Order: sequence, then C-alpha cells, then structure tokens
Amino acid sequence: MKIPHAGARSSLSKDSPVAEWLRERDARFWRSWTRMAQRHPLDAQKQLRSAFALLEKHVEESRGRGCAMASAAVAITDRDHPARKVIEAHKTKLRAQLAELCHATGAREPQSLADQLFLLMEGAQAVTLVFGVRAPMKSAARAAEVLIASQLA
Repeated sequence: MKIPHAGARSSLSKDSPVAEWLRERDARFWRSWTRMAQRHPLDAQKQLRSAFALLEKHVEESRGRGCAMASAAVAITDRDHPARKVIEAHKTKLRAQLAELCHATGAREPQSLADQLFLLMEGAQAVTLVFGVRAPMKSAARAAEVLIASQLA
C-alpha cells in the first residue's frame, strides 16, 4: 500500500497528509462495515461471520498488502503524530464493535471472544504481507467459526 509522502501538503487538512489518507480509509472501512451489518441487523452471529467475509474481501482488494492502519503504525512510531491518533481510534473502534457483537451473541466470555477475533483479524492481515492472498487468509473465517462456536456451546 502506498502511504503518501510525509512532506506532501493537503488542501483539505492542516493535519498530516498521512493522517488524512488514513481517515479516508477509515471512513471507507466503516461504510463497508455498516453495509455489512445492515444485511443482518438483528443477528450478531451473522454479522461476526460477515465481518470475516468483509475482511477477506478487503485483503483480496488490497492484493495482499495487509492493513493500511497496521502498516502505517509500523512506520509511524511517534505517539503524538496525528496519524497515530487515527490508527488508534480505528483499532479501538473495531475492538469495540467486535465486543458489542460478541455480547449480543450471548457468548460466555464476550470480551475474551472479541479480543480473540480481533487478534485473528489482525494476524490474518499481517500474514498476507508474507504469503499474499492464499490459504492462511482463507483459514481466518474458519478459525473464527470455531472460536464463536466454542463460546456459544
């Protein structure tokens, strides 16, 4: 994924162009998430499963370049950088959304399940940087199914 040059100037923001670029990706991601959730408005389990289908689609569209937020986090180590705030807000919101869905499923340990699913999502995206869009990514949805089932049985 191509992150804008840190020296570039934005006409839309006084902020870092990287932060602006990440905000755009964040907004695009949450629009996709909302569309996914609206397909199953009253079924948290289907939303969780659909979240992994959405993840697989995202990884395929990025041609195995992983998560823009995670890639930027590796490159930007300054905790006060505006882009770090965007990254942290995105990942925090994703964890919260997963926790909300896990609570709604009636999982025995919803926060633990949410953290496991979050780590699975993050790991699946990271592994695509090495292997591209192949078997490891496709295994993420199956692993999520096992985790969810173990909490609902």
